[in-house]
Amino acid sequence: MIRQYELVERVRAYDPQADENLLNRAYVFSMKAHGSQKRASGDPYFSHPLEVAGILTELKLDSDTIVTALLHDTIEDTVATYDDIEKMFGPKIAQLVDGVTKLSKLERPASESARQAENFRKLLVAMSNDIRVLLVKLADRLHNMRTLHFIKDPEKRKRIAVETMEIYAPLAERIGMQEMREELEDLSFAQINPDARAGIIARLTFLRERGGTLIPKISEQLHRTLVAGGVDCTVHGREKRPYSIWRKMEEKNINFEQLSDIMAFRIVVTDVGACYRALGVIHGAYPMVHGRFKDYISTPKQNGYRSLHTTIIGPERQKIEVQIRTREMHEVAELGVAAHWRYKEGGPLQPVPTDGMQYRWLRELLEILEHASTPEEFLEHTKLEMFQDQVFCFTPRGDLIALPKGATPLDFAYAVHTSVGHTCVGAKINGRLQPLRTELQNGDQVEIVRSKAQTPSADWEHLVVTGHARSAIRRFLRGQQRDQYMTLGKEIVAKAFQHGGHDVTEKAVEGVLRNFRQKTIEDLYVAVGQGLITGRAVVEAVFPGEKLKDQGKVVPIGRAKGARAANKGVAIKGLIPGLAIHYAGCCHPLPGDRIVGIVSTGRGVTVHSIDCKMLEQYNDQPERWLDLAWSTAKDEGPHIGRITAIVSNEPGALSTVASVIAKGLGNVVNLKFTDRSADFVEMMIDIEVRDVKHLATILAALRANPAISSVERARG
Repeated sequence: MIRQYELVERVRAYDPQADENLLNRAYVFSMKAHGSQKRASGDPYFSHPLEVAGILTELKLDSDTIVTALLHDTIEDTVATYDDIEKMFGPKIAQLVDGVTKLSKLERPASESARQAENFRKLLVAMSNDIRVLLVKLADRLHNMRTLHFIKDPEKRKRIAVETMEIYAPLAERIGMQEMREELEDLSFAQINPDARAGIIARLTFLRERGGTLIPKISEQLHRTLVAGGVDCTVHGREKRPYSIWRKMEEKNINFEQLSDIMAFRIVVTDVGACYRALGVIHGAYPMVHGRFKDYISTPKQNGYRSLHTTIIGPERQKIEVQIRTREMHEVAELGVAAHWRYKEGGPLQPVPTDGMQYRWLRELLEILEHASTPEEFLEHTKLEMFQDQVFCFTPRGDLIALPKGATPLDFAYAVHTSVGHTCVGAKINGRLQPLRTELQNGDQVEIVRSKAQTPSADWEHLVVTGHARSAIRRFLRGQQRDQYMTLGKEIVAKAFQHGGHDVTEKAVEGVLRNFRQKTIEDLYVAVGQGLITGRAVVEAVFPGEKLKDQGKVVPIGRAKGARAANKGVAIKGLIPGLAIHYAGCCHPLPGDRIVGIVSTGRGVTVHSIDCKMLEQYNDQPERWLDLAWSTAKDEGPHIGRITAIVSNEPGALSTVASVIAKGLGNVVNLKFTDRSADFVEMMIDIEVRDVKHLATILAALRANPAISSVERARG
């Protein structure tokens, strides 16, 4: 265990202006507060905050951060309070300690994932105010992982390891602390998949015994080559960690024997120019592996990481990874954000101001935090946002946008700005128009095509991989969905009042809000639109005991003939399919069909054509039926009509069908072969059309073609 004077000396070694009295007081306060508490290992509990402080002294952090490390468990695990910390050490340190402290109790019992998400919410808000909260939390997690094997419960060990792998290791990577990230990942790997890790270690040991001092030998040869080429440098070699090797095996779907670059070498030079000279010397002396060169100096990672990466067939005919960087780049690569703390002559240790780009991800996480509807949703988006490798793309102006691997132009649009994402209708990748589901590659230049008329659709969720984009789309759809439910609910209530022979008034509806436990009229309309409350129930609450007119006649009205009768239903003009209303997939209703709605709790209304066979199952549930009508105005956008066709089984028959549909200004959106014989092929085709008349015109044209034996509109 680190002694008191040793800790103070460690801090003063890199920060002569450190507040020695503050450090001593924190040491004594924490030791007394934890008293006789023991850890799972049997060690005094105080050894943990002391070790956390020791880890942070290796990062050369300021006195306030070291004091926070010493005190970080006092509020959570001892009788000490926030007020005690504030009184003894000041408001700044009290805020830092509180930021690291977990939520020990929630107001209501919650699931493990909810507790995890709530604790992470708190940490995120705290570290957005002061990044040192995250540094203490990472050091805390690192020491806990180093001593995780002392916990007896294997399920608890695995749960902590998974949380570390999914949240804390990616956080360390995001602030550039590669060494800490790798250790956290490897310690987690030991608990999550111990057999795989043991197998990799056994193979590494075998190679080490067979190859002897291979790393020093290669390092020496690389150094000689570089010095001969006029490059002043130092060369460090290391074996990759087991988890890093395992991840590469999984990504490339190869076994250990096929993975040859298990060693990495770092060449540290004096300046940026020397980085590129060293690269030239290395590539001149050894064959380069194609496709494995990356320039993170000209295009740094979001966390500030800068380096040249290349893979070569190096000395000893081994495939090795080489990283070339300056001393300053190396410090940032190892320490990340901690490297931005420097001792200023005549003053205490201070953070060096940065351009803020490396904290963009933090702003995006805060935006997700602000708008996520549930803790679990926030945690899901956070993992999406952090736990992925990156690709680097450019705007037409040359601005760099970093995205996760697998990102699409829609992710790119939302990364530029939420409003750009909402109005995206297409994208040009390297000058060529490409689908929105196209996977972006490193170096792509992306231009977003926008339209003021565009809004996000529910399908977009399947086209994005970033948490920021998915959260923005869900947030927009939730707002739209509420508006749609409110519009539909208002119409349903109005029609219910009409059927009862009354005129709807806001005053009358306001009077029964308490009956349905709703705060506002808008909330009541939304609940009606969602199917949680029926329009009939609202009328009965306003006029209790009164027998409603048209009661039990919902279905006959829906089946009534003539436009006048049909228009008595609730108009669905302007309601977006997929939100408050859903077109039934069994009958594919089109404008011009007589339609009826089936109300589903929490889902809104499903629209069926009046002769759909599926309606029979709702005959004994009249309260779920709702009269609907198409608007008499010109309808918005295309609708999907489904047809079945029997076509001659001969070359060119499918082309003939498609040609006839295209000439009729229909658009085939889906096609499925349902039966095939020697002479005929039966197929089901979904066509975008304006209305039922448009579909009838296309059907007539298809029937007139000799290659088509028969064609009918599908009815279920």
